[in-house]
Amino acid sequence: MGAAGRDFHNFNVSFKDNEDYEVVAFTATQIPNIDDRKYPSELAGRLYPDGIPIYDEKELTKLIKDHRIDEVVFSYSDVSHEYVMHKASEVQAAGANFIILGAGQTMLKSKVPVIAVCAVRTGCGKSAATRRMCQIVKEAGKKVVVIRHPMPYGELVRQKVQRFETYEDLTLHDCTIEEMEEYEPHIEQGTIVYAGVDYEAILRKAEDEADIIIWDGGNNDLPFYKPDVHITLVDPHRPGHEVTFYPGETNLILADIVIISKEEFADAENIIKVKDSIKKTNPGASVIDASLHITVENPERIKGRRVLAVEDGPTVTHGGMTYGAAVMAAREYGASILVDPRLFAVRSIKETFNKYPDINNLLPAMGYDRKQILELEETINQTDCDIVITGTPIDLGKIIRINKPIVRAKYELQELSKPGLSDIIQTLL
Repeated sequence: MGAAGRDFHNFNVSFKDNEDYEVVAFTATQIPNIDDRKYPSELAGRLYPDGIPIYDEKELTKLIKDHRIDEVVFSYSDVSHEYVMHKASEVQAAGANFIILGAGQTMLKSKVPVIAVCAVRTGCGKSAATRRMCQIVKEAGKKVVVIRHPMPYGELVRQKVQRFETYEDLTLHDCTIEEMEEYEPHIEQGTIVYAGVDYEAILRKAEDEADIIIWDGGNNDLPFYKPDVHITLVDPHRPGHEVTFYPGETNLILADIVIISKEEFADAENIIKVKDSIKKTNPGASVIDASLHITVENPERIKGRRVLAVEDGPTVTHGGMTYGAAVMAAREYGASILVDPRLFAVRSIKETFNKYPDINNLLPAMGYDRKQILELEETINQTDCDIVITGTPIDLGKIIRINKPIVRAKYELQELSKPGLSDIIQTLL
């Protein structure tokens, strides 16, 4: 059971070429348009000359019964503990065992040191923390390579091993908005990024050109590599989620360093709640207070205007956040109103609002394929507003044609406590 990432990795490390098992199918959820295809034979190995079919998760019970399945392996992230157990109940009732593979079984060992940047939920600020870590490693005179958690939503064979060093590489690999949001900021910083499907092959390539590898996690998933330093971000805007979401709580337990991000906008009592939770769950971890400092180009253009806030898609959809950098910038710089884009949404964007009804007065930057990117463009262009604030990590105006003025809201991690990341990392490494 997966979402085109962790599921493929779990297969590769535990079941590929393993004659004790026959893997009958993958199921897919969370991400649109990733079912109704195959995990190809070129990646599946010698035991699967025809590849392995991928079905919508809605067919789970039927698949178990039709194929007399013995074991179902749960392999995706950023879901509540309650959600996981509902799935376990469904699987058990259909007659199969419900399996979650352990961290030790799925983490590959690197020849060079690995720093993993993970989180307890989507939208905690991992990307900013990863960029900060790259800066620290470079300042120490080391060559750093980032390996990003997978987002293989296209042709899987072509995406086996991907390397990104220039903006042209984003075009070469036909990247979606979701991918560009993760890769472009690293390219802008002068850092090489690897991603893809086969994370054993990716690791061996990255080891050849890195003194230190930084694992840039996705959602709240565990790292695919055994880290020498495990960093986990927690969010004081969602207190309690650090111990109630899977597998974020595991990341919290494993952490050497816990970063409490976005403190500048958080209630003091929520910061205290999160710190109490950290102390109970992982008392040996180093704790760093931090903010996600938002900077805005031409902030004077916002005051008194009717604003459309465009936010990072995963953060405000399955991540459950009700705002991001664009909304915060609109509030800070005096927008007259946040326009509700639901009235103007088309096709898959409208479906996204239907699937996540709690999204209000902001637009998720959905772009899992070219068709959806065009539907995002159409939604923005017909929204009745004066200005668009983009809170995504990329320059959205370079990807789609927007017929309104655009202001970008960027954010970077800033440590508020001492010792900071640099001091702690040098000690640990």
